[in-house]
Amino acid sequence: MLVLEDVTVRFGARAAVDAVSLEVADHEIVCVLGPSGSGKSTLLRVVAGLQPVDAGRVLLDGADQAGVPVHRRGVGLMFQDHQLFPQRDVAGNVAFGLRVRGASRKEQAARVAELLDLVGLPGAGGRAVAALSGGEQQRVALARALAPGPRLLMLDEPLGQLDRGLRERLVVELRQLFGRLGTTVLAVTHDQGEAFALADRVVVMRDGRIAQSGTPLQVWRRPASEFVARFLGFDNVVAATVTGAVADTVWGKVPVSAGTAQGAARLLVRPAGVRLGDPADGLRCTVEGRTFRGHHVAVRLRPGSGPALEAACPLRDAPAEGAVVGVTFAADEVVVLG
Repeated sequence: MLVLEDVTVRFGARAAVDAVSLEVADHEIVCVLGPSGSGKSTLLRVVAGLQPVDAGRVLLDGADQAGVPVHRRGVGLMFQDHQLFPQRDVAGNVAFGLRVRGASRKEQAARVAELLDLVGLPGAGGRAVAALSGGEQQRVALARALAPGPRLLMLDEPLGQLDRGLRERLVVELRQLFGRLGTTVLAVTHDQGEAFALADRVVVMRDGRIAQSGTPLQVWRRPASEFVARFLGFDNVVAATVTGAVADTVWGKVPVSAGTAQGAARLLVRPAGVRLGDPADGLRCTVEGRTFRGHHVAVRLRPGSGPALEAACPLRDAPAEGAVVGVTFAADEVVVLG
């Protein structure tokens, strides 16, 4: 469906997108993830035709898009602020692209009714957009983007202005909807939870380049670098020397999986792999703090030397602040980073 070949965009001396190559297959949902300034939104604008490239090519269904204007590319766009037309009612917003393409009133009415039902707003065509909640506006914007039947739907931080509870619910609904429709989606976000819940494949960007690409499970289980690990929220990263099935670190001996590359490395221990027990066993640590995270408690631990550690444990098992515990490590939660 979509192919980017060595795409580069420069703003002055800085490369906002630096020789990026990426493919998106038919019916695939790809989320581009990264911190502010990583180039993800610029990449989306390039595909849409809103930003010219300094080098490289963009192909849609095999056709080079050089010189093809936005309205001729057959892509749908949905932005964080929705950009609904306040002077038009819900039906008028959804029908906008259809009217521009010359659809009859009967065709517009049928398509609007179909889409409003699809996004969970049946019969809302006559409502003023100003009277809608944020979640309802998001649904109208989605229906408007889908109305012309785009071959590629692009989302730019689509849920960024919604509260967390609504965002988590809508991202599940979006994935189910795109699956039913067979929609090809390219989305950008800075929220890894949103990306991991929505995407078939996650692309992590850093300084205009792709730092890692893979399924959500692959990226989560095996971050490709310290940057990716820390971006995903993992802070238990230290220098190590791997010998056999053990890594020598400032936290002591840490077990690693069989077949791990030998020698000097950076080591990630996911919080789930930090096991708490009797102070006489393992690395002696003091509990500095506890943070409730809904499904678990994040426990901050201070060892006698080296950086602090974070452990994840059930609420009923979380030690009190000031308690002294012994820490051991689970090899299946240890990752040697590239």
